[in-house]
Parts: sequence; structure tokens; C-alpha cells
Amino acid sequence: MSEAGPPRLVDVTGLREAIDNFARERDWAQFHSPKNLAMALAGEVGELVEIFQWLSEDASYAVAREAASARPVRDELADVLIYLVRLADRLDVDLDEAVRTKLRVNAERYPVDKARGVALRASEL
Repeated sequence: MSEAGPPRLVDVTGLREAIDNFARERDWAQFHSPKNLAMALAGEVGELVEIFQWLSEDASYAVAREAASARPVRDELADVLIYLVRLADRLDVDLDEAVRTKLRVNAERYPVDKARGVALRASEL
């Protein structure tokens, strides 16, 4: 009898399948090379950043609640997630495993006793 592992932190199974179906129906898989997807992801992140450009710290917290920016910020977040999940799928990267590993590495790089409340790079701690 196998013991169940820890609960998944990231489960994009349904999203991955929906994106794959969407691309397959349009014969777009041929354009979804890792290079193209990484470039598209960077572009979408840029569009998300543009929404926040020049906002104050306080105003940046309100973008998802204000009429003029709520839909655009949600759309750009969705685009970023879609391209990220598609890129991981095309590279056969398990996002759950990648996130677990990165959290473990970051916990070692940023020990609580040195990093708590401090915005410094690991090399500066």
C-alpha cells in the first residue's frame, strides 16, 4: 500500500488540458516552441507591469478593485498564467515539483532568523 504524498501546491492539470485543447483546435501547437512561449510570457508580464507603472504603493493595491483597471489586471494575470503553464507543459516541467524545490532552496538561502523583515539579497544577509 503506497502512502499518499503531501498535497499538491500547484495543480494545473485542468488548465493545461484546456490550453492544449485551445491550441490544438486552432493548430497553434506548431507556434508554441519554448522560445516563442518565453517571449510571449515576457510580453504579457510587460503588459502587467505597465498597469502598475507610475502608481503609488497604496494605489497599486487597489488596481484589482478599481473599474478602470480591474478587468485589465485580471486579463494580464490570466495571460501570464496561461503562457507560464503552456511553457512548463511544452518543456515537461512539473510546476508543483519546481515550486516545492524552489521554496526549499529559498528557505535555506533566506533563514528566518536573518531574513525576517529584511529586504536584502541572500548574499547580503
